[in-house]
Amino acid sequence: MDGDEKPSEEDRSKGYFTSVRITDVTPFCIKLVKTAPSFADAAMGRLAQGTKVLAEGGYEKIFRQTFETVPEEELRNSYACYLSTSAGPVMGILYVSTAKLAFCSDNPLSYKSGSQMEWSYYKVVIPLHQLKAVNPSSSRNNPAEKYIQVISVDNHEFWFMGFLNYNGAVEFLQGTLETRNLETV
Repeated sequence: MDGDEKPSEEDRSKGYFTSVRITDVTPFCIKLVKTAPSFADAAMGRLAQGTKVLAEGGYEKIFRQTFETVPEEELRNSYACYLSTSAGPVMGILYVSTAKLAFCSDNPLSYKSGSQMEWSYYKVVIPLHQLKAVNPSSSRNNPAEKYIQVISVDNHEFWFMGFLNYNGAVEFLQGTLETRNLETV
């Protein structure tokens, strides 16, 4: 079946996927398919995330409920993205405040504790004074796959990917690091 052919009634009833012309797919959709288990899972995840943000009063409120903050700390930006882990990419939000970089998964992840299955949100917090580097990167095999490597002063590396506005995220994160460096001089 080519991209212009309609699926048969039998194919539709069995739930078979039809082919899609590449011109019908946006770069964002391609990125979601590569990082999520399926396009439908990725789309549903982003819809659920948007609903949660609206229901809970916005990113600022979610940030303050999710992470310990001080009263003078301000949320400067937030990015829907994925954190690369040994278990695969984890969808969530990367928050940038006046005090820290913080990531929290959209959904709790399961892990084993003894003989019991536990669930917990995947969180990463890097205080800005412990931020060493922010490096843009891309796959050697596929330059369209872009990542942001964040390194802490104790040389822990965190790889973020799947940004809607990759260049904007790189500029903002590097600017945050530069501002922090100027403040400590």
